[in-house]
Amino acid sequence: MKAWTLIAHGQPERAFELRDHRDPRPGPGQVLIQCEGFGLNYADAMAVRGLYREAPPLPSIIGYEVVGRVIGMGADTPTDLLGRRVVAMTRFGGYAEMAVTDHRACAEIPDQLPIGEAAALATQGSTAWYAARVLCPLHPGERVLVHSAAGGVGSLIVQLAAADGCEVIGVVSSGAKRDLVLGLGAAHVIDRSAGDYAAQANRILGKQRLDASFNAVAGATFSKDMRLLGSGGRLVLYGGAQRGALGALGTLRFVWSMGAVLPIFLMMKSKSILGVNMLKLGDHHPDLMARCFREMVSAHARGAVKPHVHAERPYAQLPDALGALSRGATMGKVAIHW
Repeated sequence: MKAWTLIAHGQPERAFELRDHRDPRPGPGQVLIQCEGFGLNYADAMAVRGLYREAPPLPSIIGYEVVGRVIGMGADTPTDLLGRRVVAMTRFGGYAEMAVTDHRACAEIPDQLPIGEAAALATQGSTAWYAARVLCPLHPGERVLVHSAAGGVGSLIVQLAAADGCEVIGVVSSGAKRDLVLGLGAAHVIDRSAGDYAAQANRILGKQRLDASFNAVAGATFSKDMRLLGSGGRLVLYGGAQRGALGALGTLRFVWSMGAVLPIFLMMKSKSILGVNMLKLGDHHPDLMARCFREMVSAHARGAVKPHVHAERPYAQLPDALGALSRGATMGKVAIHW
């Protein structure tokens, strides 16, 4: 099989080679998928730059999700998926013509569902569902801030929060993303290129405070969000995008900018900090992750959510597509097809 292989850390345009690899074989409980395509995620961009701790050593095949048809099965695997078209989550290995994964990480999809829309329901969809439905359930009338609101996860959280009757404030990196986020159900959109997002949020809130913030940026935004939260407020951290912009000594600067938190003050102010790492969840609670995945697929099937797809691009354009995603030049899902 052919696979985009990560051979060096750096810019995506110079980090990959398209190589031939031996076809994978499914182990016990696994399925083998002939891939039509795969999705890109911001974690991929972090792995390319050498900033993602869980990424496999070089050379490696990264990628968290594929869309395709099940063509083989390992021992002790239910046979009902054989021959079915599925979207599936992979613990790396997704940038390939064939992939293996746990059968629980697959969801059957209709033949007519586009690759990009299907891929958006996997890693990003399960993250959004876990964050906004399981870890931090939302309630009508709550004021909710969503960072990276035009991104893959953020755009889905905006929809889930709006469906719950929340007043959603979306944060975007440029005015060009404003209309998309308003169309997803946000009541307000903050363009952080126009000034400090926290100052803009305070003007919107007036005397009120946030009930929840969904933060994929971390760094200096962490302490700002904590000040925006009111009593009972929850801060959900599911990414560290600011780390990628800090250059030399970036990890130290990134951690330092978040400051220190004393648990006693969280209790006294009745605030919560909740962390999301879907790889760890998948490792230790695979059935819970599978449930979140299938709930998002079901919500899409009944029209409750609609992923925004930025582009589906041919496999030869992978490095350029991943470069655009890492620069924040995309909205919603970016997918690659073979």
